[in-house]
This record gives sequence, structure tokens and C-alpha cells, in this order.
Amino acid sequence: MKSEHGWVGVACCFLLFIVVCFSVSLHMKGAFPASGNSELGLLFFLIPGALASIISVRGSVVRPVLGAILAMPLCLLLMRLFLATQRSFWQELAWLFSAVFWCALGALCGLFICSLLGNKRSHR
Repeated sequence: MKSEHGWVGVACCFLLFIVVCFSVSLHMKGAFPASGNSELGLLFFLIPGALASIISVRGSVVRPVLGAILAMPLCLLLMRLFLATQRSFWQELAWLFSAVFWCALGALCGLFICSLLGNKRSHR
């Protein structure tokens, strides 16, 4: 039964990573470094990592990162097939690797929040 709960974090991060990837790709058309704007859309990838880390058993960081890594090829394929982008394949791949990094950072933030809440509960 415990092994089933571990895959919940992977599945949660997998699905949320895909949703965030497409929402950022569709709604942030002009916010790329070539246009002079910073890539603030990557910060939204903190959300899937943090939520999946909180949902995972014992606040694992590895499971959300695994979910993001599994979602990355699917996002790359779907973005190349259905979205007309001005970026090359290598730029999109680098962008997705950055998204996985931010997702891992979100997982660490989620783990930090869980540890803070756990310490407060144990001191009462």
C-alpha cells in the first residue's frame, strides 16, 4: 500500500507539469529573452514540484522530479507538433530542462514547508 502512495506524487507532478507547460507556452508568447523580457513563466513550474512534494510519501523530492522528467519528452513532442514556436529544438529542450530545475526547486520548497509545519506540530 505504501508503494502506491509514492506514485501519486509522480503522477501529480507529471500532470501538473504538462498543464503548466502548455499554459505558459500559450499565454507567454512575448515574454522570451529575444524580446528583451525575462522568462518569468518558468517560476510557475515551482507549483507542480511543491504540490507533488507535499502529496508524496514522507515529502520526497525525487518523485516530483521523476514526474517532471517523464513529462518533459511528452511536452517537447506536443509543443513541436501543435504549437508554432520561433525557437529551435535545442532552445525548447533547454527551456524544458530549466522547467525541470524549477520544478525540483519547488519540490524542495514544499519539503521545507512540510518540515516547518511538522516541527511546529511536534513542539505543541
